[in-house]
Amino acid sequence: MAERENHSETSNHTIHSKALSRALSHEESFVDGHLTHAAFASIAILTFITFVGNFTQLQLSAALPTIVSEFGISVTTGQWLTSIFQLVMGVMVPLTAFLTRRFSTRQIVITSMIVFTIGSALAWVGSSFLMVLAGRLLEAIGTGVMWPVLQITVFSIYPLSRRGAAMGTVGVAMSVAPAIGPTLGGIQTDANGWRSIFLTLTLIGVVSLLLALFGLRNFGTNDPDARADFFSVALSVIGFGGLMFGFTNIEAYPFTHPMVWLAMLIGLVGIVWFVMRQVRGARRYAAETAALNAAPAASSAATSESSSTAAPSAAPSSAESSTSSSSATRQPQRRPQPPLLDLGVLKNRSFTVGTICAALSFFAFSSIMVIMPLYIQNDRGYSATISGLVMMPGAFGMCISQYFGGKLLDRLGARPVALSGTMILLFGTIMMSLIDLHTWIWWVSIWQFVRQIGMGFIIMPITTWSLNCLEHDEVSAGSAVTNTVRQIAGAIGAPVLVILMETLTKLHGGDHIAASIFGTQWTLRVSAFLVFVQMLIVIFGVKGDGAGSSHEAAQKAAAKLRAAREH
Repeated sequence: MAERENHSETSNHTIHSKALSRALSHEESFVDGHLTHAAFASIAILTFITFVGNFTQLQLSAALPTIVSEFGISVTTGQWLTSIFQLVMGVMVPLTAFLTRRFSTRQIVITSMIVFTIGSALAWVGSSFLMVLAGRLLEAIGTGVMWPVLQITVFSIYPLSRRGAAMGTVGVAMSVAPAIGPTLGGIQTDANGWRSIFLTLTLIGVVSLLLALFGLRNFGTNDPDARADFFSVALSVIGFGGLMFGFTNIEAYPFTHPMVWLAMLIGLVGIVWFVMRQVRGARRYAAETAALNAAPAASSAATSESSSTAAPSAAPSSAESSTSSSSATRQPQRRPQPPLLDLGVLKNRSFTVGTICAALSFFAFSSIMVIMPLYIQNDRGYSATISGLVMMPGAFGMCISQYFGGKLLDRLGARPVALSGTMILLFGTIMMSLIDLHTWIWWVSIWQFVRQIGMGFIIMPITTWSLNCLEHDEVSAGSAVTNTVRQIAGAIGAPVLVILMETLTKLHGGDHIAASIFGTQWTLRVSAFLVFVQMLIVIFGVKGDGAGSSHEAAQKAAAKLRAAREH
């Protein structure tokens, strides 16, 4: 009897495992305008795990001054704890197209969560800055591919007319991370020290791993024979890592020092080499694919011609046929492999414009999330908890605008939504730059709230629109490209503007706090100029199908009204 029960339990477990491993088709995921239960549960798990990545990336911003003080390092060196996270994620994202082609959704997510949990535990117990940095490195590797995987999954499930609302809803969850990440990080730092942050992340990693093991389903198909170009991966690490290393060393060394110019030169050479290799790889892939597709057609035509002209007596013998078949078996055609990062999607003008807008947004966003906590804590003397609370409303503003921005994208198009967002973001950044030594501290909170509303109307709608402009089979490559550019822009943005702030502070001279505030003010003004450039790009670049305009929206509304009257 006991053996029967054990056999039954084993059988049920096997059936459950097979059900989880089987990929859900589009028809099984989206029925009658709604997600099925299995698809909804999987999307919810992917959204939560992606939220964990964003939460992890931003949680240290309020604790950074404390960590810098404890380890006795410079602000720029401490900034590596956030910059390396973005940089590694930027290096991991190009692998997304390959990983989603080679491995199943469950394999990617489960492995990612194991690496993330190990990294969190290492940072928790790390006795030196380098150990904590190594832990952050593993955390970034673990979460680097999650947002692209979620993005590709949403685009594969939802129809074109519903993607804006779907991405807006997912974006709400993503925007909660900036709200509770820095706030909880500040509270934990004041109450139990910064190490408690990594203890929390370790526990969250375990929970995420269990959710992936027992509730996540697979989507799409995978090819076990797909191969990655790891030399391109190495080039991306050398290129972007070298450039970042050079920027980071500007504070400690003059520009003429090899630690600065040589590192930046190596980085630029690596990036150029990486781009050229991807371009050549794309050309080779296109040529090999065309040749492979042409071969069956030529063979079919030759067979047809031969059968129509040859006499019955000229039919090949069975031995000859067997030899020919054996030869074909011995020499299987090797399937062409696409480049690691398919830059061919940048030929699509609308996609390129959307990618540039998203990059500028991330460049400005990452720097503000570092600069303002330094102003609040170091210049104004407030605690890490207050710093987190001051920055928190902005994330809720981004939640609201991303949700409604996605819906407005489906209804009006990208152009009016993104243009409104850039105007709001520009106004909010200008007003924030008016801070001084005696500014009411909640002035920062108010204008950060305004800025984030503008940001929410830009990032998710413009990204969704740019990916909608691609063919269905290009979405994976497009997602990898746009997320790579965004992450690199974010990773470079923070140190560049922090270095600019520190340079302006030194140029001001005199009282340290007054000089620091002067540097912060002008750094915010530089950020405002970047937003102004972004607004011009939206005005002159966001056009075409799906871009929309107020005039087009009015025409559609008038047409619907006429149709209603006729009926």
